[in-house]
Formats: sequence, structure tokens, C-alpha cells
Amino acid sequence: MNLSGIDIAVIALYLLGTLAIGLYISRLASRDISSYFLAGKTIPWWALGVSNASGMFDIAGTMWLVSMCFVYGLKSAWLPWIWPIFNQIFLMVYLSGWLRRSNATTGAEWLKTRFGSGQGARFSHMAVVFFAIVSAVGFIAYAFKGIGKFAVIFFPWDLSPDTYAMIIFALTTLYVIKGGMYSVVFTEIVQFVVMSIAAVAVGIIAMNSVTSEQLSAATPEGWSNVFFGWTLDLNWQGVIDSVNVKVQDDGFELFGLMVMMMLLKGVLSSMAGPVPNYDMQRILAAKSPQEAAKMSGLVSLVMFFPRYMMVAGLSILALVYMGPDIQAQGTHFDFEQILPYAINTFVPVGLTGLLIAGLLAAFMSTFAASLNAAPAYFVNDIYKRYLKPEATNRECIRMSYGVSFVLVIAGVLVGLMLQSINDIMQWIFAALFGGYAAANVLKWHWWRFNGFGYFWGMMAGLVGSLSMPILLPDVQPLMAFPFLFLFGLIGSIAGTLLTKPDPEDVLCQFYRNVNPWGFWKPIRDKVCTEDPNFIPNKDFTRDSTNIVVGVIWQLTLVVMPIYLVIQEMMPLLYAFLLMVATTWFLKKQWYDKLDRSIDSGTNSRTDSNADSTANNRTTKQYEELEGK
Repeated sequence: MNLSGIDIAVIALYLLGTLAIGLYISRLASRDISSYFLAGKTIPWWALGVSNASGMFDIAGTMWLVSMCFVYGLKSAWLPWIWPIFNQIFLMVYLSGWLRRSNATTGAEWLKTRFGSGQGARFSHMAVVFFAIVSAVGFIAYAFKGIGKFAVIFFPWDLSPDTYAMIIFALTTLYVIKGGMYSVVFTEIVQFVVMSIAAVAVGIIAMNSVTSEQLSAATPEGWSNVFFGWTLDLNWQGVIDSVNVKVQDDGFELFGLMVMMMLLKGVLSSMAGPVPNYDMQRILAAKSPQEAAKMSGLVSLVMFFPRYMMVAGLSILALVYMGPDIQAQGTHFDFEQILPYAINTFVPVGLTGLLIAGLLAAFMSTFAASLNAAPAYFVNDIYKRYLKPEATNRECIRMSYGVSFVLVIAGVLVGLMLQSINDIMQWIFAALFGGYAAANVLKWHWWRFNGFGYFWGMMAGLVGSLSMPILLPDVQPLMAFPFLFLFGLIGSIAGTLLTKPDPEDVLCQFYRNVNPWGFWKPIRDKVCTEDPNFIPNKDFTRDSTNIVVGVIWQLTLVVMPIYLVIQEMMPLLYAFLLMVATTWFLKKQWYDKLDRSIDSGTNSRTDSNADSTANNRTTKQYEELEGK
């Protein structure tokens, strides 16, 4: 496609403006290491929430969602559970507050508050740093594959998708590395606004271009039904025959079983807490535990409606107007290309430029967030801890630049070896996160779990997930999750029971500060004996109820824009009423009780004192740097 002059101007102005903002704000990030990685914990919760939503509004994921909506219809609303999207509900209800009280800079640094500073704790640090680097490379490869497939449709030069991806990576790496968290957050807010305007416009175009009768004629029976049985029961024979082949390749024929597996994997992964990427970094960057919880809640509220208006809009436009061409191409058609093909075919001049700019922004968000999060682990937990403890803030930031470049190169190399977005997406969210889950569930909920158990559990899970594509290339990653989880669980329990418990003073301090529910009775009794005024966390039942209601609430936010675009008004009304009811429940049982639940015991005082100490330390480091 040859873009019009107006579209090219829109794209150029947007990208130049984004780069200018990022480079200008980078002067704030260069003050000290806390400013670079966490923006000094000064950014409002709503800005972090919009930034996080923008980071999840990625181009590769959106291309995947469009292909899933095209093939599976309303049943595709369940498929993001593979990530799982409802981890934001777990974070909103309780985990963001628990995590933010640490006042750490990275997830590896947070482990010191749980396991202390002994040999087991040092081993646990190395395990999470290794995981952070591996997952960052995976996310960069994921972004690489998506941006290349997207760009090849729109740009006129005869280049391969991978070549386009390398060019765009080179152009965006500079501002991402230079700007740190300040640049990432503030440019992502702009990106989210642009993307939302374009996405809603696409949904409106589809509503005006496709009638219910046309959509029914272009889809098999059951496509517009969100509910499902044990099997998928969508027969595309005679409509678009190659879709049946794709369903078989995806491994989703036993749809009920797949959703059960996604729910099992999703609950365990969500209980493990955020993986060491942009999600965790934004929680640690929040001003307080309360703001961290509200930030996680805002992500679901603002992200789904615009995103799914675009997903549904592009899907039904392609179904109605491109269906015969796709049928003619047979099994050679790449369903992950539906999004760029639909934009190319149906979106008018001007809006095409805005939409491409928005999707490029979405790519930059994902790329920026992944690339900004990972170097913090190496710099704080390897470079400063073991290689150069006396390093100045300026040296640490320069080292972060170097690590970022190495990660980009590694991600590009992995991306060059992949064939599809689905390959890397399923491996990251099913296999890699499956290996992560066991050790990280236990760290929150079992007092006896120690640093050695964490190390061996993480390493067992990582070895399993990294070797799975080589040893079991034909196994669907989601179906391998129970085995990867069991592998990590055996490593965690064996490593724990074969070594001594962590020091009681470390465990008591962690419990006193975080106040988790779970299997903490010996430590809880000791803390309550030492401090009779301490109030243990008894919110398990309320938190569990809020999570169930929250997942239903989130699902309504996914299906409502799809029903709106396909003009199914009665299901839309039912979903809206359910959304109102669940919103009211969460307002009463979560939001209104947020301060009390997070500030239980001595938590608020501990967090305030720790923040004050951290801020004083950062100020002193900056003054010393300026003196030099």
C-alpha cells in the first residue's frame, strides 16, 4: 500500500512529537537511579494506570486478538485468560498493596524483604534476575514479530517484515533507553489517547458498514454466542474452509478444556504476583500502596472498551468484505495479517495515518515498557551488588544503556527465528509464566518457604519452559502448564525442606510489614505475642469474593464493546446491567474498604518511614553526584 501524503504527515508528526517529548523528559530521568527506573515515586496513580494500559495495548497482541475474534467470534473474549488478563483483578484487590509496601526498586530487590540477606536470598536474587532478562528478551521478540508483520503491509519498499522490524527498532530504541520511566509514562499517556480515538473511530466505521444480516451470512452458527460447551462447535466449512485448519493448529477444538486450563493457569499465575516487567515496575513506582491498588483497577476500566471496539470492528469488516478472498487463498492466508489488511482496505485517508500512528505508538509502548524494566534488575542486583558496589548514579545509568542495547539485539535474534506471533505469545504466557508460578505463589503464602526453595523452584520452572520447545515441539504450551507448574513446585518444596528456614526476624518483619493471609501461623503467633496491638489479615474470604466478582466485571468490559459493534443490543443490555451490579459490589466491598485493608496493623507507618528513608538516601546520592 502506498500511504497518502496526509497519512504520512500524521505518522511523521506523531513519531517526531513522541521522540521530542521522550528526549526532553529524559533530563528528569538522569537525576538518579530512582528517578530513572521509578520516576522518584512521584507520578500520580491515574497516570501510571493509563501508562500501564497503553503498554498492554500492544500491536502484536492486538493483531492476535483480531485474528482470534475473526475465527472464534464472541468466544474469543475468553482467550486473553491465557495471559491472564484477570491478573489485574488480583493486583487491584490485594497484591499491589502487598508489593508496594516493600519500597524496593525491582522485584529482585524486593526478595531481600522476604528472604533476608543470607546465601539463600542471594541465590533467589540471581534466579529472578535471570527470569527478568529471559522474559524481556521474549517480549522484545514478541514486539519484533508484530511490528514487522504490520509494517510490511503499509510501507512501499520491497523489504521483508524482519527488515522493517529492525529499522523501526533502531528508530525507537534511542528514546526508550534515554528517557527512563518519566519518558515511558508520559509518552504512553499520549499514545493511549491517540490509540483510543483511532480505535473508537474504527468501531464506528464498522457499525455503519456492516449489518447484522451481512455478519450472520459471513459467519457460522454460534459465532456471536459468548458461551460454549466442551467442544468449540464452530464449523466454517463452506464459509472459509481454512479457518477449520487454523482452529486445529491452535489446538482449541476442545474449547471447554482449554478454558479450564486457562483458568487454572491464570489463577495460579495471578496469585504469584506480577512477573518482573513493566507491571511490577509501575506498582513499585506508585506513591503509596493505596495508589498502587487503584492504579491496577484503572487498567481494566480504561483499556478494554476502545481496544475491543477496534478488534471487533476490523474483524467484522474483514469477515463481510474479505471473506471470499480469504476463502480463495486457502491455507496460505496468514490470519495474523487481518488487522493490517483491514486497515489497508476499509479505513479512510487521514484516519489511516492516525490509526497507524496509534498502532506504532502501541508498539512503542510495549517495547518501551519491556526495555525499561529489565535493565533495572541487572544494574541493581548484579552490577551494584557484585561488580561495582561503589558505582555512581551516572555510571549505573550508563550501564543500563548498555544492557538495554544487548537485550534489543538478543530479542531481535530470537524474533528472526520465529514464524508467528502466536508461537512466542503462547510460549511466554503459558510456558515461561507457568514455570514462574509455583515459587512465586509460595513466597506470599507459606512461611516456611525460603530463599533456596525459591531458587530451585524458579530454576526448575525456567529449565522446563526453556527446554519445552526443543524437547516437546508439538505440545501446545498451555497443555504443558500443569507439568511445568509441578516441576517448579517439586523444586520449590525440595529446596525448602532440605535447607534451614530463613531467620525468624526476617520473616516476622516481612509479615508485620506486608500482613499477608495464608499459611503463616507460627510467624503470626510470634508477631502477635511481640505486639498485642497488631491485627492479622483476616480478609481472605472478602478478597476471594472480590476477585470472583472482579473477574466477572472485567469480562463484561470485554464483551460490551464487541456486542456494541456487532449491534447485538439485548446481550449488550444484559452485559451492561451485570457491569453495573458488579461495579456497585466492588465499590462497596473493595474501594470503600481500601484504606482500612491496606493500612491494617502497622503497615501505613512502616511504609511512610521507609519512603522517607529512601527519599533521603536518593537526595544525598544526587547531592554527592552534583558535588563531583
